[in-house]
Amino acid sequence: MFRRAAQRRGTPAEYLVVGLGNPGDKFLGTRHNLGYEVVEKMAERESISLDTSKPSRSRIAVINLLGKRVVLACPTTFMNLSGDAVASLIRRNGVQDVGCVIVVHDELDLQPGRVKVKQGGSSAGHNGLKSIRQHVGVDDFVRIRIGIGKPTDPQNGRNWVLRRPSPEDRSRLDAAVKTGVDAIEMILTDGVERAMNNINGLQS
Repeated sequence: MFRRAAQRRGTPAEYLVVGLGNPGDKFLGTRHNLGYEVVEKMAERESISLDTSKPSRSRIAVINLLGKRVVLACPTTFMNLSGDAVASLIRRNGVQDVGCVIVVHDELDLQPGRVKVKQGGSSAGHNGLKSIRQHVGVDDFVRIRIGIGKPTDPQNGRNWVLRRPSPEDRSRLDAAVKTGVDAIEMILTDGVERAMNNINGLQS
């Protein structure tokens, strides 16, 4: 069961958009931080900055898109504790529907630069998604999956996600970050189904 928000004062958020990553300069530009990059790019597109909120354990910004109050957030917890921050964000912003929680994350099972929109499903071993499922109680939230590809050695997944990509892959990922922002905007304006139809068929 989705652990809905308790009653709160003020205007509730209609959507919560969360980019996953690891905090600190050490992880800047790594594959695992692509969720951060997408949300940061969206804030940049909206000419707003993400400010640290200690109670929410996140860097956050609030935007208004077509009359919808949207909270953008990058948890300041480490990846495997993302769910703690997301649960706090849901509570503090009065989010009532798990379908209005959009999580942006890196995806080993997609080629570098591919972007896909999905609602629900397994965590596929992604520690951030597993943590969110654990804390939120359901996994029906919307995902925007940014492909990073797999390492040659399947046992090397942890090192792969924590490394910076090659220049060739970086170029693909920069384009994917922009597509990720387009996907968020499409979900907010036209809904998840339309976003899946328009985004999932795109090639890197």
